[in-house]
Amino acid sequence: MTNFTRISCDDAHALLASKDVNIVDIRDPDSFKNGHIADAEHLDNHSLPAFIQDEDQTVPVIVCCYHGNSSQPAAAYLAEKGFEEVYSLDGGYQQWAASFPDDCEKE
Repeated sequence: MTNFTRISCDDAHALLASKDVNIVDIRDPDSFKNGHIADAEHLDNHSLPAFIQDEDQTVPVIVCCYHGNSSQPAAAYLAEKGFEEVYSLDGGYQQWAASFPDDCEKE
């Protein structure tokens, strides 16, 4: 089994404040446009191969979905592809938006 770590919104917020981290959002495009974590990158089946190829796999990655369920297999997949430090955001965007509304943005 490939390792990833579940991370709370509070711990993810602290991690983002302390170091360079990639945040990827795997929700549908409309949900992403209507609100996402500041500086998050939208990932889908089309953009995923380029992300895997182009990103520095030593930089931590936090995977965000709606509620923290779909992000777990996605996080496992990224870890399987060689990313060294991968997190699944517990509570997903819904919890993040409730906890840190000032750290959200819309397109």
